[in-house]
Amino acid sequence: MIDVRHVPDLDDPIVIAAFEGWNDAGESATRALEHLVRAWDAEVIAVMDPEDYYDFQVNRPRVSMVNGQRQLTWPTTRVLLARDTPMGRDVILVLGIEPSIRWRSYVSEILSLAVDQGASLLISLGALLADVPHSRPIPVSVTSEDPELREVHDVERSNYEGPSGIVGVLMDQAHQSELPGLSVWAAVPHYAGGPPSPKATLALIGRLEELLGCVIDDGDLTEEARAWERGVDELAASDDEVAEYVEALEEAQDTVDLPEASGDAIAREFEKYLRRRGGHEAG
Repeated sequence: MIDVRHVPDLDDPIVIAAFEGWNDAGESATRALEHLVRAWDAEVIAVMDPEDYYDFQVNRPRVSMVNGQRQLTWPTTRVLLARDTPMGRDVILVLGIEPSIRWRSYVSEILSLAVDQGASLLISLGALLADVPHSRPIPVSVTSEDPELREVHDVERSNYEGPSGIVGVLMDQAHQSELPGLSVWAAVPHYAGGPPSPKATLALIGRLEELLGCVIDDGDLTEEARAWERGVDELAASDDEVAEYVEALEEAQDTVDLPEASGDAIAREFEKYLRRRGGHEAG
């Protein structure tokens, strides 16, 4: 790593990571992490050397003007520290670009830093394109290889088989290193998968709230998600084939969700929401 800054003694830290590229449909995961960086005033503590991991013909450096001066920014991975968090514990945020080469070394560097700082949990964020309607809640799945975490959070092991992105490699190596991990994935409507996808980003933030037992300021995300949904509504309304396809997706999802839509289930979800938002005090 380069530009490693002094890291103070941390209070029971956890790690949350997201990466641009194959794991990041609609840029939903990286935008969720960027939201946490802003919400929690996170500061950079380390930057990985781009020479070691990136093909600059694939991920090119960018030139920008800053205060009238040309500035060259290299593709890299930043590690940030958030100390003012609603959980009362420190959070290490890893925000990067999926590397071109040397994935095992790349993952080892991230995990070494996490272990050296005493991290007790790794949460990865991802997003994939899926056959889901934009007009319904964005599905967010959570999986874990750790038996204790599966029991605590009532989640399953992943049954995915196929090509893996850097998130899959990171979580596998974390499991091998006995660092407990949760993998959180949002399903982005494939017909509206271009970035940004604020509704999926907001869904990831909401799931993090549940997992961490805290409230995360959503800033402008709620309004951005509404505006995004209205925009996709207009797109669908302008094309009969798209409108019919969306309607079919809605019917399919409603059929699947119907058993869960009982009065008791809705009441439980509402009570969970109130507990997160502190609304139980107002009752």
